[in-house]
Amino acid sequence: MAMNYQNQRIAEVAETLKARMHELEHKADILKSTELKALYAEIPTLPAEQRGAFGKEINALRSELEQMVAVETESAESLPAIDVTAPFDINVPVEKRPKLLTSDRGSKHPLMIELETVLDIFYRMGFTAVESREIDDDWHMFTSLNFPEGHPARDDYDTFMTVQKDKNGKQFIAPAHTSTMQNRVLQRFKSNLEQGKPIATVIPGRVFRNEDLDARHEHTFYQLEGVYVDRGIHAGHLIATLKTFLQEYYGKELDVKTQPFYFPFTEPSFEFALSCPFCDKKGCNVCSYTGWIELLGCGMIHPNVLKMAGIDPNEFTGFAWGGGIERLVMMKYNIEDIRHFESANLSFLRQFS
Repeated sequence: MAMNYQNQRIAEVAETLKARMHELEHKADILKSTELKALYAEIPTLPAEQRGAFGKEINALRSELEQMVAVETESAESLPAIDVTAPFDINVPVEKRPKLLTSDRGSKHPLMIELETVLDIFYRMGFTAVESREIDDDWHMFTSLNFPEGHPARDDYDTFMTVQKDKNGKQFIAPAHTSTMQNRVLQRFKSNLEQGKPIATVIPGRVFRNEDLDARHEHTFYQLEGVYVDRGIHAGHLIATLKTFLQEYYGKELDVKTQPFYFPFTEPSFEFALSCPFCDKKGCNVCSYTGWIELLGCGMIHPNVLKMAGIDPNEFTGFAWGGGIERLVMMKYNIEDIRHFESANLSFLRQFS
């Protein structure tokens, strides 16, 4: 049954997107339409008393489109399954069988090599490491990070979800960021605070996003989350920590800067940039001739996130950050395309053996 939208602009967009969806080969692409994103972007520009109703109608439109996509997908012709267990003919002479790489020609993946380097630096800075998960639930992905149910910021994450659901009827999620581990880490180590010690943890893990692939975007990549909580912690500690790590990793003095941003789980929030290690701020193709490279998101942990973990924000403060490992490595070795890391291209991988 079609929805009736009170807002004329939303009603017009709904009619346009429904008509367009029938023409698309991949129906789910309609959920990433520029018109839908533009509606969400319009929310902060509205008077406060209008935002709630406007946001609810946009969420209703998205839900209606998701239902239409699901119906179209289910009715599409299913392809025959591929038999992945089909054996090869053991009677084929040895010299004609597929050639396998011997173990002495193998090597660690460059991301794993660099991740060990990154973790070693943070170990020396007093941090411990906790591995992230590759399947998680809605509560850790959103609610524990100050994304209330129905909050428009949830739609900024093009999240992969499973058919299986948790005990609350919510679909399981392939995490879009390692921040899903923040609540677990804060609860696990909050006894440190009672002993007069900080919570100092880094969280490496693989994350997944429904991205349009190009040289700078990949649907699967590695991220490193950092969490630090203690008494009297402020943004200066955050900037000093990240600058110390980056200078150690790149082996040279660097300038850094921050600019305001928005994340629901930090307040204030920043985008963190460093001076280009290739040109020393003179401008080059790596930094798009700006002299600076935006590297990661960070900020002071939101009081609501601390409360969710049972930590009193009036007594303790902390900071958190999250950034891609691939981006660090690409800058270190001047790698031009992020897709190389997941390509299994031996000519690329052997350069790091």
